[in-house]
Amino acid sequence: QVQLVESGGGLVQPGGSLRLSCAASGRISRINDMTWYRQGPGNERELVAEIARDGSANYADSVKGRFTISRVNAKNEVYLQMNDLKPEDTAVYSCSAVVFTSPYLLRSTLFWGQGTQVTVSS
Repeated sequence: QVQLVESGGGLVQPGGSLRLSCAASGRISRINDMTWYRQGPGNERELVAEIARDGSANYADSVKGRFTISRVNAKNEVYLQMNDLKPEDTAVYSCSAVVFTSPYLLRSTLFWGQGTQVTVSS
């Protein structure tokens, strides 16, 4: 069993910054891609940023230049630095990870965290 737990969400004014963290724990042999998604009020869940083990990253057009995704493989953690936040960034942010749970099996599973609320408002 693998658990992902997000933290760092909260209320911030437009133009402010927040840093989200996501820690994976449990039966983990290796984690490949890690991602951040968000779902705002009345919206579908959308991909915000993704990062591979080597640090290569991709971002949604709406957050390019403002958000930075990073990870520490030895800690099984992924982060999302969010700068110049806008009201439209308000959403529940969730992390996910592609996890290999056994060193002996070519079997991976996508796990999700519960999510953390980010509210951008004046």
